[in-house]
Amino acid sequence: MKKIYLDNAATTRTDPEALKAMIQYFSGIYGNPSSIHSFGQEAKNAMEHSRFIAADFINASPEEIIFTGSGTESDNLAIKGVAYANGFRKTHIITSAIEHHAVLESCHNLEQSGFKISYIPVDSYGFVKLDDIKKAISKNTLLISIMHANNEIGTIQPVEEIGKIARENDIYYHMDAVQTFGHINIDVDKIGVDLLSASAHKLYGPKGVGLLYKRKGVKISPIITGGSQEYKLRASTENVPGIVGFGKAIELSKILIENEIAVQTRLRDKFIKGVNENIKNAFLNGHPARRLPNNINFSFDFIEGEGILMGLDMEGIAASTGSACSSGIMEPSYVIKAIGRNSVLARGSVRFSLGRFNTEDEIDFALKTLIKLVKRLRKISPLIK
Repeated sequence: MKKIYLDNAATTRTDPEALKAMIQYFSGIYGNPSSIHSFGQEAKNAMEHSRFIAADFINASPEEIIFTGSGTESDNLAIKGVAYANGFRKTHIITSAIEHHAVLESCHNLEQSGFKISYIPVDSYGFVKLDDIKKAISKNTLLISIMHANNEIGTIQPVEEIGKIARENDIYYHMDAVQTFGHINIDVDKIGVDLLSASAHKLYGPKGVGLLYKRKGVKISPIITGGSQEYKLRASTENVPGIVGFGKAIELSKILIENEIAVQTRLRDKFIKGVNENIKNAFLNGHPARRLPNNINFSFDFIEGEGILMGLDMEGIAASTGSACSSGIMEPSYVIKAIGRNSVLARGSVRFSLGRFNTEDEIDFALKTLIKLVKRLRKISPLIK
């Protein structure tokens, strides 16, 4: 049975070119980049080359790129780092109700230290309302953290407008770009962002490495201490093979991005059209057009998303659902509920996320399989009276 991977928003297959670039840095060029001898300097030079590639990709300077262990760590460093560095001079942060848990939990953590957090609601498409952000701002506001695009529903936020609001009010703007970095074009100056998080394994690089863009002049404090690596902002010996793989993945994305946007948008829209025309009571989550090129998220009435996933998996198709299992109880996605879906539809949500290695034949097969599966599951659903 052929397997079809449509869960690229969760993680991507490492591109063979990125893997090839990494290999020699495990056993050939293996020095510690903090060492002054030739072994260490070879490793450092490779790492700095990747730093240059990452910076160039988003119109930044190399010294504004901090390598981390993940997108989650980058989110934590951005939010907590700004809060700690400002020594409680300002203690108000604005974020949205549909941010990734890495942002939300960082904010919850700061609440325990006396910070006030405003969680901005979203509309039925998943957009934050600019007026709500403006109304939430006070003289005590330190940071706005709104993601570039949502990981579940793919809605792309009005980030340039948010950046403008932040600049006009002398507030830092952090953007979680884990889902967009390498998939849609990003210019940090055009957006006006001060801090940006990204992760290698979301764009065909290895797991275990991320980055934080920190605009020159923005003050943050480290959350991992011990050494002077990464401009004294992220202690620990850098993951040189991972950083090299990240750099190569970014290099490939720069070459392929426009074609991938076009191809994935066409396949995405074909899949969405196929669902709309063949499955009743299927509701697209997120904006129909202003969404990530590779993101498809539907809520199917009368059936559980987990049932769909298991049925798809039996046919060799990997997708995902926003539901989370805690203590044996299935909780519907907080993102799907935030856009106004009821609990039944929230539990019936499924995300398909396309990637570089998917073919049109795979998309056609997945669509055909989904149509048959939904019809079969509804015949036995206890939710249909």
